[in-house]
Amino acid sequence: MNVPANLKYSNDHEWCRIEGDVAVIGITDFAQSQLGDIVFVDVPTVGETLAAGEVFGSIEAVKTVSDAFLPVGGEVLEFNDAVDADPSIVNKDAYGEGWLVKVRMSNPAEYDALLSPAEYEQLIG
Repeated sequence: MNVPANLKYSNDHEWCRIEGDVAVIGITDFAQSQLGDIVFVDVPTVGETLAAGEVFGSIEAVKTVSDAFLPVGGEVLEFNDAVDADPSIVNKDAYGEGWLVKVRMSNPAEYDALLSPAEYEQLIG
């Protein structure tokens, strides 16, 4: 499994990268491999302010639907239009073009509390 060293991770298999006061969030390579072929991503929360751990959307694969949880709280600023147009991008490039949302963090300390790459690798075994 690919676990980039420049990201932080949640127990729910989301990754997080900081750009200023904005967190870019997606699902991990492990999560997309467990889901299988992703056919639809729904993020109805753009413009809403949510707490860390809250559901911000859902990811539909051929065999299942999974909730997506915010690893850090804040205002959901943007949903990735490319993923909206072609959800399979998440399967092809989970850590790059397949990002899901951008969030203006309300508490940057929540980012520091996320799992390190080594801790996430232990979680997924």
